[in-house]
Amino acid sequence: MSAAPTASTASTAPVASAPSALFTPLTIRGLTIRNRVWLPPLCQYSVTKRDGVPHDWHLVHLGSMAAGGAGLVIAEATGVSPEGRISDYDTGIWNDEQVAAWSRVTRFIRSQGAASGIQLAHAGRKASVWPEPLRRPGSQPLDEGGWTTVSASAQAFDGFREPVALDEAGIRRVIADFRAAARRALDAGFDLVEVHAAHGYLVHQFLSPLSNVRDDAWGGDLEGRARLLLEIVREVRAEIGDDVPLFVRFSATDWVDGGWDEAQTAIVARWCEDAGADFFDVSTGGLVAHADIPVGPGYQAGHAEYVGEHADVQVSAVGLITNAEQAEQLVASGSADAVMFGRAMMRDPHFALRAAHELGAGTSMWPVQYLRARPEVNDGEW
Repeated sequence: MSAAPTASTASTAPVASAPSALFTPLTIRGLTIRNRVWLPPLCQYSVTKRDGVPHDWHLVHLGSMAAGGAGLVIAEATGVSPEGRISDYDTGIWNDEQVAAWSRVTRFIRSQGAASGIQLAHAGRKASVWPEPLRRPGSQPLDEGGWTTVSASAQAFDGFREPVALDEAGIRRVIADFRAAARRALDAGFDLVEVHAAHGYLVHQFLSPLSNVRDDAWGGDLEGRARLLLEIVREVRAEIGDDVPLFVRFSATDWVDGGWDEAQTAIVARWCEDAGADFFDVSTGGLVAHADIPVGPGYQAGHAEYVGEHADVQVSAVGLITNAEQAEQLVASGSADAVMFGRAMMRDPHFALRAAHELGAGTSMWPVQYLRARPEVNDGEW
């Protein structure tokens, strides 16, 4: 595995003498994304009526990133069914009211020149919990409007209640829910969809031998454990047609011996591409509560590079990548095809505009309402 790049201190002065790799457009199927500075799915736990319907917060949160120059804005992990939500404060995409609300968000994102995506998710055994800002250790509100959780096997996530192992009919319902959610995502105006197979949620629970101890066709060897994901990818591709990009988010390692790892990730990514996926959003962890994770600047980027190289697929890097120079190196070197900025964009929704200035990549992304604030008309000062 290649070593992750280290952080460096970004200059406020433009430094580019050649075109910036980070601000080169990327075309995937019928979609051209204006740059490689992307917003990953960030759970907001902000649905006020607990009905899965996004509202003003989601419009402003995602819209500000688009106005701030991001090339792609991906909406948070969104339940393909009510029981697929992490909490009842999460967004959903299982009914028409949710579609109408998301349409308002996607229209604004498009008006700012950015592309929009949505992460289709099922939390499995990690569902029915208090939202993160309100969470107490081990709290699952099953007695307060919660629901029975499901998984690959009847094995609980540490501190949570034991889930029900999905039977054949239940698995088929999950696959059908992902396909129906993909159709609604297009109806809502999203430009691409991402299948969430990471962070210890349902699809990851099927992938990892630590959480999938089934002895039927949905478990056992790698092919069996990957079957749910591959069938979801095939069904989603059939629903969205040939022009819409399909992403998959992986956790490339469980950070535990004997668990899911980057070698398995690369193999399954190749299978996913054959099944119709186009791009892989590579993160890590989430399956095991107390894994020893060596967190540091760019700590997951090497995993993205490994998957991209060994599977010969396009990948994005994410995880404590915080400045323009660090991201430029990742894309220019071929370690990643795009970079996801989570915390950096939450701190500064105009991060992409700042990065473009620092890399000398031009000002074409600036909203016309903000043109007078460009550094170029302020003696180069940000």
